[in-house]
Amino acid sequence: MTKVADLKVKLFADGADKAGMLDMYANPLIKGMTTNPTLMKKAGITDYRAFCKDIIAHIPDRSLSFEVFSDDFDEMERQALEIAQWGANVYVKIPVTNTKGKPSTDLIRRLVARDVKVNVTALMTLSQVRDVVAALNPHVPSYVSVFAGRIADTGVSALPLMKAAVEVLKLAPASELIWASPRELYNVFEADEAGCHIITATNDILKKLKLVGYDLDAYSLDTVKMFYDDAVSAGFKL
Repeated sequence: MTKVADLKVKLFADGADKAGMLDMYANPLIKGMTTNPTLMKKAGITDYRAFCKDIIAHIPDRSLSFEVFSDDFDEMERQALEIAQWGANVYVKIPVTNTKGKPSTDLIRRLVARDVKVNVTALMTLSQVRDVVAALNPHVPSYVSVFAGRIADTGVSALPLMKAAVEVLKLAPASELIWASPRELYNVFEADEAGCHIITATNDILKKLKLVGYDLDAYSLDTVKMFYDDAVSAGFKL
């Protein structure tokens, strides 16, 4: 298995808890942050603009992705242009379609024509990757986020698609492919194998990096001790 130090894929942290984001920011292995409206809702965020600007003030020198939240493309564009002005390190997340299934490609073209750095999100098919890449400006930094974890949730390996997507992104050399929504730490190594530029994962997954290379006999014993200690502390009796 590749050592963490040998990974070529960049590690991003995905979340909306300020303390957790700052914890990841303190880790030099973490090169950027992503979030989304669902994570922000779970974190209890009520003032979108204030939260984002506060995070930018605390994390001014790593990539940050914030998502628009309208279902109307004109309003998405207005939101995207405002968000893009918040910082040079900010990428604007644009869903691959709206809730009616209409592609966002025209909006993406308009935004990148104005040098907005986009993070096109929620892709799950290679045809979506091709369509999005065709809409990107080859010279404007952008992210293409394929939800490999959700693909795997359907019982399908995302690895072949991600490898193919890496090739498609060569048509937009300023853009990077994100392996999004991973379910386990091993996905980091799969993303690296596929040639993905970035993987974004929750803090719970990223904290498992310390286990890479850990002796499995020792890990087995740790698990047995955990079961025993929990049984004792619970006071179980037969």
